[in-house]
Amino acid sequence: MKVEQFLKHHGIHSNPFAVEDAQTDTLFKTGCIDSTYHPAWQKVYGDPRDPSTSIVFGEKGAGKTALRLQIVEHVAKHNEEQPDSRVYIIEYDDFNPHLDRFRDRMFGRNRYPEKALKQWKLWDHMDSILSIGVTQLVDQILETRNAKPSACKIAAADASKLDRSQARDLLLLAACYDQSTAETFKERWSHLRRKLRFWNPKSWWQFATGAVVSVATIALLTAMLSRGSEAAQPPWWLYLVILLAGWSPWLWKALCATWKAWGIVKHVRTGNRECFSLSRLLMNFTLPEVSSQPLPTHDRTDDRYEMFDKFFGVLRSLGCAGIVVIVDRVDEPHLINGSPELMRLLLWPMLDNKFLKQPGIGFKLLLPIELTQFVDRETKEFYQRARLDKQNMIPSLQWSSEALQDVANARLAAVSDKKPAPTLRDLIEPTVSDQRLLEALRSLRVPRHLFKFLYRLMVAHANAYTDQAPQWQVSSQTFDSTLAVYQREQDAFDRGLGAG
Repeated sequence: MKVEQFLKHHGIHSNPFAVEDAQTDTLFKTGCIDSTYHPAWQKVYGDPRDPSTSIVFGEKGAGKTALRLQIVEHVAKHNEEQPDSRVYIIEYDDFNPHLDRFRDRMFGRNRYPEKALKQWKLWDHMDSILSIGVTQLVDQILETRNAKPSACKIAAADASKLDRSQARDLLLLAACYDQSTAETFKERWSHLRRKLRFWNPKSWWQFATGAVVSVATIALLTAMLSRGSEAAQPPWWLYLVILLAGWSPWLWKALCATWKAWGIVKHVRTGNRECFSLSRLLMNFTLPEVSSQPLPTHDRTDDRYEMFDKFFGVLRSLGCAGIVVIVDRVDEPHLINGSPELMRLLLWPMLDNKFLKQPGIGFKLLLPIELTQFVDRETKEFYQRARLDKQNMIPSLQWSSEALQDVANARLAAVSDKKPAPTLRDLIEPTVSDQRLLEALRSLRVPRHLFKFLYRLMVAHANAYTDQAPQWQVSSQTFDSTLAVYQREQDAFDRGLGAG
């Protein structure tokens, strides 16, 4: 018999256990995201009106990505209901672009993953987060096509809410951190300036002075030559002195802008800026405006905290009362390649209480369970800096057998045409007792193993019967044999991961 035939008999129109990854799980996104929760959901999510930090450790398949999707979904609903106190979401879950640009600055043996990541600091995380947030915000203001959808909708017309100083702040943030490739760097920045209606005539007085002096000097030279008396003419070098004096304010400004641009390019190690193009943009500001503003021109966090404050100030004027940063998939970058030691080198700089407890900003760190072994070995200085006791830490994203059964029943209900919907208990013969079923679910531990096992169980059951003689419940023999084979394969896979 066919699996579809078995499911259709129970009023189920598609297999709810065919997809194992929440990232591509349409059923979860459309039918279960509002009804299936881990018991620790409220501690992780908190209250969007006052975003808080949470640190979650969970094994593969425990539902960390599902938690991320649920946080985004619930924040989006909160933003619709509370348009004047929205929460801005930054999903810090793709480390590859930032790590690649960071590693490209290394030479020789420093390009080896371990050596490169030993040089990764907290300000590199801050630069990466700001680049995601600023690029996302500029995309919305410029209404960029094919931009990543955001849980916090900011209309292009909202840009008019920014006063001149905040428009300047956003333009400086964009100059340092906007990583979009939808347009050229200069065109996109100029487009943003026009949207913000930021005009700065004072920034051009040095150029205007040089131009006026040049025109006057040429006119004077022409007049002197027209008189025809070479003896009465001033020496040629005097004209050069006059030209140099006229252009000296502009040359000094260009030198200062180039120095600032060089500092930004050097110290924002996750960025893709070029010194020449960045210095040309900085020339659009007056010298006091650039020199008095915090810019990431040093290897330190102080400037970045001030940049975070600038960014948050812009968002508050646009109707955002908080920011939530979600950190996920830290084991997936090709530079990490699943190594717990490399994950520790990447994540540990972020475990800083000052960083995690910034007012109005909540960090949701969804981390692999393998990192707990390093937490247990850390020193007193680490715990004093990280203050994990204040971070809503969940040491293990565990699932009880009852919770896993609820997850399976919720997915069945989401694809069922019957009322009431069938449950997992209805698909399995009574010879498999409730106690035996719960013990089996407990051994599976996490939703991903649950889905894999149930999918394999349905295939094994369908293969055991013909279309002419179907059987509508899974027998205890099929249940036990399939579970034993799956557990044996999973144990071998886990041992292989441990050996690797």
